[in-house]
Amino acid sequence: MIFDSGNFGKTQYLIERSLDVESMRRKIIADNMANADTPHFKRSEVTFEAAIKNALKSEDYVRTDAIPNKMTDARHMEFFQAVDYHNIKPKVHLDYLTSMRNDGNNVDPERETQDMLENQLRYQALAQIFSNNDRLIQTVMRVV
Repeated sequence: MIFDSGNFGKTQYLIERSLDVESMRRKIIADNMANADTPHFKRSEVTFEAAIKNALKSEDYVRTDAIPNKMTDARHMEFFQAVDYHNIKPKVHLDYLTSMRNDGNNVDPERETQDMLENQLRYQALAQIFSNNDRLIQTVMRVV
């Protein structure tokens, strides 16, 4: 498709991936809430945004005017190599460091409720942006 390359395609791809991450995050939050009374249960959380930010930032550091490095061995590494944002995957982390109760459980229902509300708002905003961009693509395709 014509929109796959360039910034518009990258934006649509990242919005789509972010929607997937928010769905995953919703399941993790629901799991945390379901196990709020389970002894020794440790809450989980999803990380993704920082890794994507770093990958996109790495594209800025790739220099086209730099002197090319001479790689004479397969073990040599490029000096300025961008991280491909397509390969970034969300990660689920267990929080082993905190404990809310004497039985070792660290789920705070108030925090999980707040996280769920924030997750819902992010998902709705991303879905709206994705829908608007899709309508824009449809409009351009009709004109062309």
